[in-house]
Amino acid sequence: RGKSLTGNSLPGLSLGWRTCVQAGTLPKPTLWAEPDSVITQGSPVTLRCQGTLETQEYRLYREEKTAPWITRIPQELVKKGQFPIPSTTWEHAGRYRCIYGSHTAGWSERSDPLELVVTGAYRKPILSALPSPVVASGGSVTLQCDSRVAFDGFILCKEGEDEHPQCLISQPRTHGSSRAVFSVGPVSPSRRWSYRCYSYDSHSPYVWSLPSDVLELLVPGEKFTMVMAGMRCGGPKGETDRQRQAMGREGETQRKQTERLRVPEREQGGAAPHPSFSPGQIRARPFLSVQPGSTVASGENVTLLCQSQGWMHTFLLTKEGAADPPLRLKSKRRSHKYQAEFPMSPVTSAHVGTYRCYGSLSSNPYLLTHPSDPLELVVSGAAETFSPPQTKSDSKAGE
Repeated sequence: RGKSLTGNSLPGLSLGWRTCVQAGTLPKPTLWAEPDSVITQGSPVTLRCQGTLETQEYRLYREEKTAPWITRIPQELVKKGQFPIPSTTWEHAGRYRCIYGSHTAGWSERSDPLELVVTGAYRKPILSALPSPVVASGGSVTLQCDSRVAFDGFILCKEGEDEHPQCLISQPRTHGSSRAVFSVGPVSPSRRWSYRCYSYDSHSPYVWSLPSDVLELLVPGEKFTMVMAGMRCGGPKGETDRQRQAMGREGETQRKQTERLRVPEREQGGAAPHPSFSPGQIRARPFLSVQPGSTVASGENVTLLCQSQGWMHTFLLTKEGAADPPLRLKSKRRSHKYQAEFPMSPVTSAHVGTYRCYGSLSSNPYLLTHPSDPLELVVSGAAETFSPPQTKSDSKAGE
């Protein structure tokens, strides 16, 4: 309550406190916004000021410029320290403080500032992860926020864990550019890493764009090994046995594959810890290939095939620099392998890039294998070929 959204004041503002009362006699009150201090245009919000006296008077101020809407609040609500806004507009945005007191007890110190942000003024930017939204445990990743309109301020907010979003402010790298780059990390598989970004004009720092689509980082476990069919693996206390039947070709004898694995408990607001297997020591790494061949003409039908020798529940396909989330398909068993087919039909220049696939033992997208070797889609004239990458992909999301 009452804390700055960004941890610091947004740029372009200075203190402009104006009051006709003698302040500083009583302890400062607490000022907060319900339901939140970042509010969508047209939504209701109430600013609340709370002091320590039973009988008191409240006053709310906006820094830098006056807020006429405050004078229209019914006095019975003002006496309770409530300042409701039925439908928020850009005119309500700003940096507020409040005081309380009485003519006999004197007046309090000013509250900490409350930054009321109104979103929805501009088109939403595009948030992407470079080189990929899949990040190794302990690693870092670059998040890039792009806008089709030139802005001089961008904000990245982490979602899902705190009462208020944690925001980082970034200036565009070059003058007039509509892009900002943020570094995030180190990451771990035990937490959820969900982000949105906003753009704004520094002349109106509390009026933001619509939020970007949510970008969720995927963090594979540090150790992810598979057990071979027929092996029984021991584990620590608290683990349970899971029987999986591996079906062979028609007419073959059914083989039972027993895995002993820990069933993780999901932490509140985060992903479940990655499972650990022992022994086996066969590191799970799927193989990514292309069908029908290594060279394909533009406009033809192409399928990326992700395969694993061991059992997998789900396969994920990622593209470096893509703003869209990874594609997910449930695996199918064919020719003694588990696989998923990702069709790309017909192939166009939009499919250019470097791809990797991952496997998962459950529908939980956070429990992943190590990535496959990269597969690069290259456009050369009228033909598009698949070949091992020689250099890192420079593909950019949203362009």
